[in-house]
Amino acid sequence: MRFIILAAAFILSFSNISAQTTESKLQINHLTGNFYIYITYSLYNGYKVPANGMYLVTPKGVVLFDTPWDSTQFQPLLDSIQLRHNKKVVMCIATHFHDDRTAGLAYYKQQGIKTYTTKLTDELSKKNNKKRAEFLLAKDTLFSIGGYTFETYYPGQGHAPDNIIIWFKKERILYGACLIKSVEDDDLGYLGDANKTAYAATVKKVQAKCKQPNFVITGHGDYLHVQALQHTLMMAEELRKKNMK
Repeated sequence: MRFIILAAAFILSFSNISAQTTESKLQINHLTGNFYIYITYSLYNGYKVPANGMYLVTPKGVVLFDTPWDSTQFQPLLDSIQLRHNKKVVMCIATHFHDDRTAGLAYYKQQGIKTYTTKLTDELSKKNNKKRAEFLLAKDTLFSIGGYTFETYYPGQGHAPDNIIIWFKKERILYGACLIKSVEDDDLGYLGDANKTAYAATVKKVQAKCKQPNFVITGHGDYLHVQALQHTLMMAEELRKKNMK
């Protein structure tokens, strides 16, 4: 009888843990080495949609790529990183002006974190009343911090007029953000700010720049398939042909 009670308690406890994990507003998953993917959520067209961001742990501090979409998770992300790695976030780079990338820029600036976007992203953020970064990139920029080197690269218009990608050449990690779609996606998602005819050419430039990536991090959904880049190109080509008719 005691065994049955203990077993039932264990099952109930496990169910509660599973429920908390499922309902969590913030998820952090190890990618490789000192790279981690964090996921937050927001409602879009009535559906709860995940947004992927990434961070890198270095001896000089943590570098954040994009900000949480959910404003309630700005500080919990910092707290989780501090608890897990005993390090502070020292810089954050947003990849385009949409809320799922820039929402936390002002908050992180207030916390003393150096925030970056391109000048084009800043112009669009100002025009569309979005959060803005403290530091602006006038061109593709090479960053070196704590033994890691990465490059910001603007391949042209696609998902948005200003979308950049982040390329870690040594580790061959491509952080594509919302320009690159998951293999699960059967369309290119939100196209309200997209260049429908240039999208495919932009993705081809990413392919030429970032050869044989080990990881292709998408803005939403599954980020563990390198085929995401080719899958995005296929959908972008279809979109271009449709808009040329």
